[in-house]
Amino acid sequence: MFAYRLPLFQLFGLRVRMHPSWLLLAWLVLWSLGAGYFPYAAPGLAPWVHWAMAGSGLLGLAVSVVAHEMAHAVVGRRFGMPVAGITLFVFGGVAELEAEPTEPLGEVLMALAGPLFSVAAAGLFYGLEDLTVGPTAVVLDYLGFLNLLLAGFNMLPAFPMDGGRVLRAALWAWRGDVVWATRWAAAGAAVLGLCLMAVGLWQLMEGAIAAGTWWLVIGFFVRAAAAQACRRQVEAASPPA
Repeated sequence: MFAYRLPLFQLFGLRVRMHPSWLLLAWLVLWSLGAGYFPYAAPGLAPWVHWAMAGSGLLGLAVSVVAHEMAHAVVGRRFGMPVAGITLFVFGGVAELEAEPTEPLGEVLMALAGPLFSVAAAGLFYGLEDLTVGPTAVVLDYLGFLNLLLAGFNMLPAFPMDGGRVLRAALWAWRGDVVWATRWAAAGAAVLGLCLMAVGLWQLMEGAIAAGTWWLVIGFFVRAAAAQACRRQVEAASPPA
């Protein structure tokens, strides 16, 4: 899936690596937090404090994404799905499955593990926020909201995102045909991708160049990822020639 990745560290036997595209996301997050969100959420502080808060927020984002994907990987391996590692890239992170699930239950539990972990992390950050004040509390509040957003976005019914995998598992359990279920789940992702691209075009016409471009790229990625995952599943289910 990724041509080049920079090794970062290893945890629970899983290699965590970074694709160069993650640097683009890191720059966008750092800039938006340091120049926009934190000056608004915590006015009156020195600029260097806002940028320090932005750096802390970026670090918290990276940790949150890795933890989310680690939850997928741990549960996936429990159900016999080998995971090559975790890669950070421009749209967040991905646990790289070396084999598709062999039963609907395993897929559901693996898919739900990440969002549930993110919701728990959000509760932890909000709880710590209540114990602190000042810039630290503002950063913790941001990280709590970020983890809720991470959980919610990933539960959209767009295969191979978490919600799309839950949808596929439900269709698979209903019909007993994983290829049929994959095609329908991927079709839903294609529709969602088109909707995201339409939002991007609307924002471009409204003059929101950065936001519009971002939604266009996300929509394109959702469609491309669904098509690639569907093709891989069909090839895996096809008998050898």
